[in-house]
Amino acid sequence: MRTSNIPGDTTAAVAVHPTPLGPLVLAATADALVLCCYGTPETGVARLTRAGLRTVEEEHADAGSRAVLAETRTQLDAYLTGARRDFTVPVDLRLATPFSRLTVAALDAFVPYGRTATYAQLAAALDRPRAARAVGTALGANPVCVVLPCHRIVGSQGSLTGYAGGLAAKQFLLGLESWHDGLTGEREPAALPTGLTAPEGLTAPEGLTAPEGLTASTGPTAP
Repeated sequence: MRTSNIPGDTTAAVAVHPTPLGPLVLAATADALVLCCYGTPETGVARLTRAGLRTVEEEHADAGSRAVLAETRTQLDAYLTGARRDFTVPVDLRLATPFSRLTVAALDAFVPYGRTATYAQLAAALDRPRAARAVGTALGANPVCVVLPCHRIVGSQGSLTGYAGGLAAKQFLLGLESWHDGLTGEREPAALPTGLTAPEGLTAPEGLTAPEGLTASTGPTAP
């Protein structure tokens, strides 16, 4: 996946894409995806505006922005059914702070599909071994959720800590990946964390499980 933080186009097309996890707010320039987040369109627009982007509705956008949004939808839908494991849509990280850019851009290479790592492990990989809490804050500000997989980072004891889309969404994403990873023979699916269910309306593959060792936590995102 190509990621960039170099400002280019200053207009972003905004759309809402329904998913089994709930609606995702998407925004794209003619060159790249700049936003994929949970919440309301108004919240997404406010975030884009603070970053200096002018926003337009998808139907009024240029062909390039519409093409990026269409490709993002296609890849999200395929990922959420287990039909694909990674995203190739170009990503622009101008909405992230410098440390958040560094942190979320490292996710794909550091923690591949079907795996998890802790905040402390990611901090160490970034040569910031004392910055586990800062890593948690940076992931909480991830402007491109799901596409850049901050859901794969868990607490120090394997706890399933806070996530922008809610713990049930995080549990489902991890379980989806674990299940399909298990189908390849790379590892066996493990038991679901107790007390968590998938978001309403979400259909999971039969036998869907979460990664081994995860436990539910209702606390904020933290190491």
